[in-house]
Amino acid sequence: MKVLHVITDLDVGGAEQQLRLLLRRLPVHCEVLTLTSPGPVAEGIQADGTPVTHLGMTGNRDLTALPRLTRLIRDGGYDLVHTHLYRACVYGRVAARLAGVRAVVATEHSLGDAVIEGRRLTRGVRTLYRATERLGTSTVAVSDTVAARLRRWGVPEQRIHVVPNGIEAHRFGFDPAARALVRTRLGLPLDAFVVGGAGRLVPGKRFDVLVRAVTQLPGVHLLLAGAGPERDMLRRMAEQFGSGDRIHLLGERDGAVDGAAADGPGGFGPDIPGLLSATDVFVSPSPDEAFGLAVLEALASGLHVLYGSCPAVDELPADQAPGARHFGLNVHELATALRELRRQGPGRLPVPPVVRRYDITRSAEALLSVYEQALADTPARRGSPTAVPPRQGRAAALPPASVSLPDPARSPDPTPISNR
Repeated sequence: MKVLHVITDLDVGGAEQQLRLLLRRLPVHCEVLTLTSPGPVAEGIQADGTPVTHLGMTGNRDLTALPRLTRLIRDGGYDLVHTHLYRACVYGRVAARLAGVRAVVATEHSLGDAVIEGRRLTRGVRTLYRATERLGTSTVAVSDTVAARLRRWGVPEQRIHVVPNGIEAHRFGFDPAARALVRTRLGLPLDAFVVGGAGRLVPGKRFDVLVRAVTQLPGVHLLLAGAGPERDMLRRMAEQFGSGDRIHLLGERDGAVDGAAADGPGGFGPDIPGLLSATDVFVSPSPDEAFGLAVLEALASGLHVLYGSCPAVDELPADQAPGARHFGLNVHELATALRELRRQGPGRLPVPPVVRRYDITRSAEALLSVYEQALADTPARRGSPTAVPPRQGRAAALPPASVSLPDPARSPDPTPISNR
């Protein structure tokens, strides 16, 4: 089986890191194409041995990218195209069908009730998504919560498959040596109470709530990893409340795959596993998540976690994640919870069952099943590889959605790809 993954970009982010982890475990021949910025994750994927192509798309309305993408897919002879993130799903589904690919799978990584990938949902976004979704074979949701949102959008039940995100739990285990090293290099007292956070610094993540809560707790430090347009605002907020020396904005940090400490423009900075080892409690204030990878990683480090939204935890019984607690989007409530944890001296917890449930190897196995079913459901065209039969015991295949597309052979010849 030959699969092309099409993704919007490969900057550091949850969807991008998930793709890299899955590529390491999928027992099929994979290649990757990024529409825009290749970013640091592209370098890691290439180092792992998977080719990455940069399409050089200049913006959301760069329609010249469509014929280039169609031609690349057609020339690659792929059995299946797998798209990731909104822009790649829109362009990738259309191009794959024009190129005559048998099966098109899309993963919906970041669909909230009111936002998609941190951007506000509009009627136009929904309409375009729904129109192009019909061109695919299957849509993968990373949680039952996302699957329910897709159904509300009108995506047929039989086209939705839930394949949860996964992590390499062993990489996030608590490391006392890393705790001491990170605190020393960042100038933190070894006995300080330290709160951790990680994510894109955008309005929807509500890190302003976290920063304001910490400013109300004298002597408490915050380590916040991430980049985004709200960084300067958060810095000003910390200084306004006289807490600039306790709010540490670490910038973009890798670590979901490699785990090596990084030296950024500002000097030493911990990777995510190091940051988690250095902290006493982790806070994820976002009110609208599709899964909650950061929460899982913190639980794998034995941390108490306070979160605003985490389907990965909320969809399971409470005993699966006893160290995780939901809080409302309220500065006072969060400050009170942090103050109480500080008083208790939370210590480290055993790794909870929820972490073992979301192992990345299980996610890769489930995704392979989706691929096999998608190919089994779609008759092979003349000259294409024979359909892959479903594994023994799998439920009967469902018929693919009916679509009408232009004959790829009659489509205008695409322009040569300029950045490969």
